[in-house]
Amino acid sequence: MDAYVALEGGHVVEARGRVPGSTRGELVFTTAYTGYEESLTDPSYEEQVLTFSYPLIGNYGVREDRFESDRVHPNAVVARELTDEVVEWLDEEDTPAVDHLDTRDLVTDIREGGAMKCGIVVGEDVTEQDALDELDGCKGMSDHTEIGAQVSVDEPEHHAGADDGVDASVTLIDCGAKGSIVDSLNERGADVDVLPHDASVEDVESYDTDVLFISNGPGDPANFEATIDLVDHFAGEVPLAGICLGQQIVAEALGGTTEKMDFGHRGVNQPVMDVRTNQVVMTTQNHGYTVDEPGETLEVTQFNVNDDTPEGLDNDELDIITRQYHPEANPGPNDSLDFFDDVLAMTDPASSQTAVTADD
Repeated sequence: MDAYVALEGGHVVEARGRVPGSTRGELVFTTAYTGYEESLTDPSYEEQVLTFSYPLIGNYGVREDRFESDRVHPNAVVARELTDEVVEWLDEEDTPAVDHLDTRDLVTDIREGGAMKCGIVVGEDVTEQDALDELDGCKGMSDHTEIGAQVSVDEPEHHAGADDGVDASVTLIDCGAKGSIVDSLNERGADVDVLPHDASVEDVESYDTDVLFISNGPGDPANFEATIDLVDHFAGEVPLAGICLGQQIVAEALGGTTEKMDFGHRGVNQPVMDVRTNQVVMTTQNHGYTVDEPGETLEVTQFNVNDDTPEGLDNDELDIITRQYHPEANPGPNDSLDFFDDVLAMTDPASSQTAVTADD
């Protein structure tokens, strides 16, 4: 099959078509060389076209137990070489896919010009103009104002924790949550109630909440207004935690600001320095926005070694802890899994904060 990728600015790249279709999205790349199943099912890639910089994708097959959600989220997939097993999976998911192009050039274009709009067409009779037509209809990520509804649960879900762990109740606001976040909390004994991204204050108050947890997710944090309002309301009343988009939302709610990055952090080898311990951990990341200024409420406790962007925000007095990276990453690295222990430590009855209940 023929395939064309039209890049913002008008340049068109020819490729081999693997799964037919036409689509558009923000073209981004990940440096991850393992974990392609995790990446492809990560809701944070919604409305994006994912390019793998590693040359061979699919060399250890496809297993459903590695998925982070119930579907593939990127609008299309680009790689130097896709194995037949991955192609079959993407075909089942109706996700256009292309390979046999120089992804080194593509990644260099993104690094130099930033994440960019693109249009992709795959099929027997497609043309370069078809790809350019798709490009013309592509929106910027901040223009996807309802993206939260595309990735969030529609109704609350309850996930029971292990019997031999911490007795705690976590309310997770689903802005595009990876399944491993729920698993990491359940494994430690916490019950997790997953609520839609637009849950109200009254919705949260109907649960016996020990921790309010804001999940990862796609797009511009400024578009998650309902979640920002939740953080603003409950800060200082109930412990707060957040991952990735969750960190940005917490910062937005508490006087900080966020901004779009040139090409973001997407990969499994991002070094993060902890200010308090003076130690570096390796992390998995997937985000195109970052906290610009944390405001006066939050302290930057971790930063990215490569570009100094905030990777951890804390307020010990208010029981707030957030991370920009993914401690729950599968297949790793697992340097920062203790984040979930720190989150659940805030539920200790000896803490100065108390749980929010419907009777409050």
